[in-house]
Amino acid sequence: MTSPEQPQPLVDLQAVNKHFGPLHVLRDINLQVKRGEVVVVIGPSGSGKSTLCRAINRLETIDTGTITIDGKTLPSEGKELAHLRADVGMVFQSFNLFAHKTILENVTLGPIKVKGASKADAEEQARALLERVGVGQQADKLPAQLSGGQQQRVAIARALAMKPKVMLFDEPTSALDPEMINEVLDVMIELAREGMTMVVVTHEMGFARKAADRVVFMADGQIVEDAKPEDFFTNPQSARAKDFLSKILTH
Repeated sequence: MTSPEQPQPLVDLQAVNKHFGPLHVLRDINLQVKRGEVVVVIGPSGSGKSTLCRAINRLETIDTGTITIDGKTLPSEGKELAHLRADVGMVFQSFNLFAHKTILENVTLGPIKVKGASKADAEEQARALLERVGVGQQADKLPAQLSGGQQQRVAIARALAMKPKVMLFDEPTSALDPEMINEVLDVMIELAREGMTMVVVTHEMGFARKAADRVVFMADGQIVEDAKPEDFFTNPQSARAKDFLSKILTH
């Protein structure tokens, strides 16, 4: 019996290196993310997690190595990059919403401008997405009229409006008040359940346990461990991971 050929990973990083001046922030990173997989990236500050996340959609250039999305290598610039970037949704720490546009306009802008959707179609889809993330009533408001948790959920709806193949989350709850964190994580857990491919950089270990298929632990620009959540949290293999977990799980 020959085993069926492994399907091509949706996101594939091979031997990726990145320097900021003398600082080697990504060291020979190899990471594959399958379709529908939720990979949570954790590690101490300065370990390269956010840089890794930003490199996947070329917000950060890389020095050497390759990154492919759905079999296509990331182009360095131009129209092709814009098209490929549309396949990669991104949600940041800060919500990055356009302050002078309504919530509805924030969500419809990408589909109209990048994907050529009609205003009517874009608005219908945007309203459905805003309902889905629990802020349907806020469509005509400006971002400043919403709480941080609501704004972050709008940012998720805005990324989803582009119908991305993969969603990147770069510490999406770290700027939020504690009571707002769960309302954002709940939306992300729901997305994970629905089969969205996700790469999530976070400090929220509860989310990692609940929603991740794999936990990737980074330290000093390297992937030190890559394991199933229950294995990682109950039996970390490296001294670095043990030390990290002992510091965060005892508080």
